[in-house]
Amino acid sequence: MKEFAYIHDEKHNPSPLRAVPALASFSDDQLDDVLNSSSLLQCETGDHIIKEGSIDSRIYVLLSGELEVRVGSKKVAAITRIGEVFGELALVNHDKRLASVIASTKAVCLAVDQKFLQDIHPREEDPDFHAALYEFVARLVVRKLEATSKRLAEVEKELRQLRGDKAAKKPAPAKPASKPKPKLKRPVKRASAKVVRKPARVR
Repeated sequence: MKEFAYIHDEKHNPSPLRAVPALASFSDDQLDDVLNSSSLLQCETGDHIIKEGSIDSRIYVLLSGELEVRVGSKKVAAITRIGEVFGELALVNHDKRLASVIASTKAVCLAVDQKFLQDIHPREEDPDFHAALYEFVARLVVRKLEATSKRLAEVEKELRQLRGDKAAKKPAPAKPASKPKPKLKRPVKRASAKVVRKPARVR
């Protein structure tokens, strides 16, 4: 992965950045400061833009190519939309990265170092800039929460359909086979023994 200082024409933002609605939080002058403090990352397939467990203060914008998000060795998401922002939670929680972001194709990303921005725009001296910065992150978080909620609703609907299909295909429980009734034996009539008496002899 190669990194270069990002140089742009002031007051003229590249189209991928104009496609990011959250950047509307910044005035033109503020956005120029953001871009002037940024770097351009040229990534080859397999390059790590963010490493799980690392600590850094950068926010990224995808300018070209495709990326994938991994937790451990499992792919959990893809970043394919030009202008998509990722890594913004570093500004909020200042904690270790929870996932890795890896280039799945050749890609170009803009890396904005928000810690450097805070250094050149101290909070006490430029509260307006920090208000715009936090509004920017808030807009991103809201958009991602909305997307996540929509996806969860779709998954829940798919699960209900799968359960319904399984229930429809499930065969009805077989009735237990009835045991044949035992045949009743007819009682055998026994012939009654007749007693034959001999006539008495007359003497």
